[in-house]
Amino acid sequence: MSEEIRVKNTGLRGVTVADSAISFIDGEKGVLIYRGYRIEDLADRSSFMETAFLLLFGTLPSAEQLTAFTRQVKEMRRVPEYLLESMKLWPKNARPMDVLQAAVPMLSMAEEHSDVMDRDLCLQRSIGLVAQLPTLVAAWHRIRSNQPVLEPDPELDHAGNFLWMLQGKKPDAATAHDLDVCLVLHADHTFNASTFAAREVVSTRASLFAGVAAGLGALSGSLHGGANAKVMEMLLKLENEPDIEGWVKKQLSEGDRIMGMGHAIYKTGDPRAVYLKKMGQRLGEQTGGKWAAISQKIEETALAIFAERGKTTILPNVDFNSAPVYYLMGIPTDLMTPVFAISRVAGWCAHIIEEQFADAQGKPALYRPQAQYVGEYCGLMGCEYSPVDKRK
Repeated sequence: MSEEIRVKNTGLRGVTVADSAISFIDGEKGVLIYRGYRIEDLADRSSFMETAFLLLFGTLPSAEQLTAFTRQVKEMRRVPEYLLESMKLWPKNARPMDVLQAAVPMLSMAEEHSDVMDRDLCLQRSIGLVAQLPTLVAAWHRIRSNQPVLEPDPELDHAGNFLWMLQGKKPDAATAHDLDVCLVLHADHTFNASTFAAREVVSTRASLFAGVAAGLGALSGSLHGGANAKVMEMLLKLENEPDIEGWVKKQLSEGDRIMGMGHAIYKTGDPRAVYLKKMGQRLGEQTGGKWAAISQKIEETALAIFAERGKTTILPNVDFNSAPVYYLMGIPTDLMTPVFAISRVAGWCAHIIEEQFADAQGKPALYRPQAQYVGEYCGLMGCEYSPVDKRK
């Protein structure tokens, strides 16, 4: 019998809860691997379509498989008309992540027997969600902006089509490629909060859609996916700040955080942040944007202060560098986390399938951790109920 681990009130930091063959992180060395492949190789040489196939099916596709997979994604981009009509009735000021989380269960309504546990069916529905989440995000932005919802363009790749549906103009090839690389970098990240939420939910034998909706809920938080929007809000606030260094020093001296700094796992640097920092600098030079310079000053000042305090493992994370990249692509701040979800849905679905069919751990098991009761009241077990008219 395996030894029982008792770790409380740590956010499960350092606690291994399951086996997985999907991705791997070495936080000390700054390594991220999808299905055995380094993130650097995938970012340099792969595409999001190929990466999504890798995550869902476990191997890189052949040329024929990639062509068929890409064609299937393109064919599944449209969402049911009833869902678009419903979205037109929703409050225009609704948070996009709330909209996305509400829309996914509505997609399941169009699926007959959406809770059936069949691997091929789950894979097909996973491909559908990879195809449809960009459509939902773009459609909501058009609806809230009082603009017509645009049809997907089968001539455009995954990233390029999203920018077209969002902005109403065909993106240049370089921008579409940059966004595709961003999607590759965000596609999976082992047992992060949203992935754990998705796996925990489907361990009850809930549907794939329920698991993805749970992942969306976890991703919406400011300490997870929502951090990129918070980073951009910080940068916009500092757009005309003459003393960035002084602002950073004041923030940290008062005990406030610098959004986008620090990571729960990476101690020597986030490999994704390296790519996004270079991308942000290049886009800034091309557009004349000042965000890369502001980010650099914040980073230099904060790291110097952290070093003085002996906190050398607090480094910029993926959110710190992705925010200005998305902003320079013309993506609104409150859509930055939904763009994260457009990518991460491939990883969520891969993990959901692995959890549902016990691909890495022998047999499925319902997640059921234990809590330590610390309440006292009138005794651990000794409260005596009295009628309401006799209570003081």
